[in-house]
Amino acid sequence: MSIENSTQSYRVVLVDDHAIFRSGLKADLANDMQIVGEAGSVEEAIAVITEQKPDVVLLDVHLPGGRAGGGAEVLKNCTQLLGTTKFLALSVSDAAQDVVTVIRAGARGYVTKSISGEEISDAVRRVAAGDAVFSPRLAGFVLDAFGSSTAVSAVDEELDLLSDRELQVMRLIARGYSYKEVATELFISVKTVESHVSNVLRKLQLSNRHELTRWAVDRKIL
Repeated sequence: MSIENSTQSYRVVLVDDHAIFRSGLKADLANDMQIVGEAGSVEEAIAVITEQKPDVVLLDVHLPGGRAGGGAEVLKNCTQLLGTTKFLALSVSDAAQDVVTVIRAGARGYVTKSISGEEISDAVRRVAAGDAVFSPRLAGFVLDAFGSSTAVSAVDEELDLLSDRELQVMRLIARGYSYKEVATELFISVKTVESHVSNVLRKLQLSNRHELTRWAVDRKIL
């Protein structure tokens, strides 16, 4: 149900590396959404969010720049604003790892880009009011992943052992990508991929990529 209030305006920053998507989103948002800034990279996002201090940031999960941390890196660099500025992840991805990463970093919700303009406007209002908002098909995963604080804490501790780049490599390797395919996907050398995989296996105390895949599947972070 919509909680639109015609007397209130919401100051919003759009963060997405595709300008054409930002243009379309601006056209679809309701009249009570005031776009006060846009960004297409991690660095641009941190700068405009810090300057504008909006009510809500619509934040893409995968962004160029920074240390390859994407939307989570933006959140980590804007922690001082989390009390007043709310972050809503907006992405084409519905992968568990993406959801876990940005929610742990401080986002108040996660919706996919299949959402309509009316629905995203309502989501902005709800997040601004303090609600947690998720796309319906993600609701089950969110309940599973965050329903047990003990289980989440255990996964968090393991994931905290890995750097942002190691998390990216781990996820692709666990999905069955070859070292060469990972290198192409992340624009790094095969030797660098091998080094990251070695570090991941050592930190997680695993022996091979097959164990890594089982580890990721068991924790629903693929």
